[in-house]
Amino acid sequence: MKMYYDKDVDTESLANKTVAVIGYGSQGRGQSRNMADSGIKVVVGLREGGSSWKKANDDGMNVKTIEEAAELADVIHILLPDEIQAEVYEESIAPYVKSAKTISFSHGYNIHFKYIKVPDDVNVTMIAPKGPGSMVRRTYLDGFGIPGLVAVEQDATGDALQIALAMGKGCGLSRAGILETSFREETETDLFGEQAILCGGVTKLIDAGFTTLVKAGYQPEIAYFETCHELKLIVDLIYEKGFAGMWNDVSNTAEFGGLSRRDRIINDEAKSEMEKILKEIQKGKFAKEWTLESKAKMPMLNRMRELESEKKIENVGSKLRKACGLEKK
Repeated sequence: MKMYYDKDVDTESLANKTVAVIGYGSQGRGQSRNMADSGIKVVVGLREGGSSWKKANDDGMNVKTIEEAAELADVIHILLPDEIQAEVYEESIAPYVKSAKTISFSHGYNIHFKYIKVPDDVNVTMIAPKGPGSMVRRTYLDGFGIPGLVAVEQDATGDALQIALAMGKGCGLSRAGILETSFREETETDLFGEQAILCGGVTKLIDAGFTTLVKAGYQPEIAYFETCHELKLIVDLIYEKGFAGMWNDVSNTAEFGGLSRRDRIINDEAKSEMEKILKEIQKGKFAKEWTLESKAKMPMLNRMRELESEKKIENVGSKLRKACGLEKK
């Protein structure tokens, strides 16, 4: 394991260089503002007149079209949604990719699965915060930062790693620590975590628990509190103290019940499915599926979104969050 902190990072590699951040969503906004505040020369590349154009201008950023920013920049940091990166790269960025430039990402998806191909004489790097852009910005302003990942896929200039690390320091990531990885490792583990645990697995587990209690006759509001609301409290304990610290902070009853019953929920069948999901990711099956879905204007995703919004737990949760002051009415 190789970790980099502020003291390990020399920002000289970015001296007199311009970083173009392409995109101004959560990550684009947080990273570009942090780097600019750290003294890095930053331009933001956007579609002229798009929804983010005014927001970036109002934030005081130097805003240009994607083409103008790509031509001007020494480092082109692409923070667009995965499904549109390849098209935007080919149409608006590739014509301005010259020798010794750096193409940078915060997720290795399009490079690892070869949807974006760059010339051999440019750097390909990644600096990836392990948290949402709003948290990148908030912790930076608080004088700290969140951890991040750094990777180099292609080092044409001999200082690609230093350039990526300097960007990470500008974002505040080296205050917490930047872990070295590879495009393959970051991409495959990130997709697996989203699908099997963080987004897919946990929402299914919560909904299954909620449905079980409601079906047994318990109040939906009580079921929501027990299966969803309190989850954040447990996750916060694990985040701060690990499993052992969490077990230490809950009751003995909760500890015994959790440890003695959890293998009945996440059993060998569930673990086998996790292995299948990982293999689908590793072999590119998921990437191909997502490419076809996005090209077709996301019919399956839109239908799943519709079904998700109709779930009983969503309606109950929204009412409870408003009643408790957690969600605006």
